[in-house]
Amino acid sequence: MVNHVVPWAAHDTRLLLSCLVGLVAIIVFISALKLSPFLSILIGTFIAGLGAGLPLEAVASSFSKGAGSLLGDAGMIIALGAMLGALMADTGAADRIVTVLLKFAKGAALPWMMALVAMIIGLPLFFEVGLVMMVPIIFVMARRANTPILRVAIPALAGMTTLHALVPPHPGPLIAVSALHADLGMTMGLGLIIAIPAVILAGPLYGMWLAPRLQVQAPQQMGELFTKRDDDASQPPCAAALLVILLPVVLMLGRTLAKVALTPETPLFDALNFLGEPIIALALTVIVAIVVLGWGRGLPRARVGETLRRALPPIAGLLLTIGAGGGLKQALVTAGIATTIGKVAVGTHMPLILLAWLIAVALRQATGSATVATTTTAGIVAPLVTHLPPVQGSLIALAIGAGSVFFCHVNDAGFWMVREYFGLKLKETLWVWSVLQTIVSLVGLAMTLLLWQFLA
Repeated sequence: MVNHVVPWAAHDTRLLLSCLVGLVAIIVFISALKLSPFLSILIGTFIAGLGAGLPLEAVASSFSKGAGSLLGDAGMIIALGAMLGALMADTGAADRIVTVLLKFAKGAALPWMMALVAMIIGLPLFFEVGLVMMVPIIFVMARRANTPILRVAIPALAGMTTLHALVPPHPGPLIAVSALHADLGMTMGLGLIIAIPAVILAGPLYGMWLAPRLQVQAPQQMGELFTKRDDDASQPPCAAALLVILLPVVLMLGRTLAKVALTPETPLFDALNFLGEPIIALALTVIVAIVVLGWGRGLPRARVGETLRRALPPIAGLLLTIGAGGGLKQALVTAGIATTIGKVAVGTHMPLILLAWLIAVALRQATGSATVATTTTAGIVAPLVTHLPPVQGSLIALAIGAGSVFFCHVNDAGFWMVREYFGLKLKETLWVWSVLQTIVSLVGLAMTLLLWQFLA
């Protein structure tokens, strides 16, 4: 089906087996030997890389490159998000937002409200940014509503990750749209249609089923960071709290709209593009929070500074683990796992939309990167969609996006973020995150196949 592809070789078999052995080793080191995730991933990376035939130096350099690349971006976002979350918790802003939300939804309606809020926040924000913005609200909501944290966390996670996978202008679907020359507006509309049932099933309904069966306690450090505040701390005005939580949403949405509607290299485009950069948007939001929630309300500067300093130690382990996950991903990419997975698809006779989804699934399992999965899959199937109607191209792009989030596991940065934020064990994280992602992926596939029958 794809021309000019090098035939399958013994190296490809060795590479797949090495990848599998490395991933299994990581799970064994964490679950059975009780090693730290960072050290386990580091050892597993060398097992997989050396087994695949990479020189020792290449494994080390790939690990360093991947870890540095991921931490240079996601690390800053997580650090800024932790400071923002601590400020919102310590000043009562998170409590104020939860108070407003509880006026609209209580009891059985609460998970549905959390899913809706997460979808709204997650529409313009990258998943990592949306998560660090939602975490303090999740912790405070669970405390105020006296409900298991998973009951509110799972709907929020589902809302954000589904939008990230299926709705442009998030990177994954946008890459697929560009590679397949699909219609952006049509893909966005169809993505929202597919996202709604995916969020419902993977969020409130799955959370309703899982929360009573998986009793977890929020980690003490994270719980104190995002819920502890002085007894005499009054809640800020609702407008101030909403300004802080919505500012990065507005800034990043402005950047997205600028890329769609404005001419590049104009002053307005450059300004919106700069202000909407995730790190810049969060940094500005932290500064605004310091002024509006802290100094502007008469809080001592020493107290505000202490809140900011207190935010960083609890995330140290999280940052190391995420960096290690980036190193593992890069080592597997350097070894050529994407090319090997592409060869598997050659000569496969199945519906194109199912083929695109399966290739994306395989690549995501092997590399831990939705970007690699999406880019490579789109490149493989692009020659096959040249003469298809626009709606079919959009549906294939969405099937690729759905496949790129199937059962995300130990080589996925999001897996470790969820584990560390909510204090989960490895097995618990598989239930909370990997199964949730799988539901999103399967519903996405089912909806694209259904729409294909009615619209294509």
